[in-house]
Amino acid sequence: MNYTARYGLEFNPFAKNSKDQLIETNDYKQITQRLKFLVDHKGFGVLTGEPGRGKTTTIRHWTKQLSPSLFNVVYTSLSTLTLNEFYRHLAEEFGLVARHRKSDNYKCIQAEINRLNLEKRITPVFIIDEANYISSSILNDFKMLFNFEMDSKDRAIVLLMGTPTLNNTLRLKANEALRQRITMNYNMGNLSKADSRTYIKCKLQSANAHQMVFDEPALEAIINAASGTPRIINKICDMCLIIGNQQNAELINTDIALAAVNEIELG
Repeated sequence: MNYTARYGLEFNPFAKNSKDQLIETNDYKQITQRLKFLVDHKGFGVLTGEPGRGKTTTIRHWTKQLSPSLFNVVYTSLSTLTLNEFYRHLAEEFGLVARHRKSDNYKCIQAEINRLNLEKRITPVFIIDEANYISSSILNDFKMLFNFEMDSKDRAIVLLMGTPTLNNTLRLKANEALRQRITMNYNMGNLSKADSRTYIKCKLQSANAHQMVFDEPALEAIINAASGTPRIINKICDMCLIIGNQQNAELINTDIALAAVNEIELG
């Protein structure tokens, strides 16, 4: 029997390529409030969190809510480029023809931000993922690239995303000018036990589960082992369904949950 059918699921909500869904945890509510502030005031925002905490998922859902008639979203995760390579890449992602020289790309990007903002009333939104790997030379240039009318106007939104080490980089003396321009800074922590339980139950509901899948002790074991990391919760639950189906178990119990935890830790 297919494991999704065995557990009364329309699909596996814990698989990486399953339907994209967002669980409204306390962190999510906190982040959306701050992102609203960033949209209203523009400028620089910083979103950090350890791997697997759901930063990219949260931002992906946020950008879907931004009207294309009001915002032009540019996303990149290529943060290990040289300064010149970064400008070329940013120009291309912004829909421009990349030039050879950094100064030419700089001027083109600024001119396009001005055109969109002043003529079309469109705010560019630049999302730089994996920004903890970005070089100080690029960070130093940001304060000039997004400087308009002698630093009296903010005409774009720049969101830097990465692990908490990004904040260590921003605290360096060399980045003081940029750090002073940050209007929003939030770090995603681990899910609480209550949010972890809600996360699993909402995932199951999204797959229209019409029967109990995990017994309470199994849920507790999964939550304890995952330590509040959504990606790890998904991996354990996914493995639970596979192992449970192999054992012809109609309900995931603690033994299956612990076997799943052991398997992903070895993987």
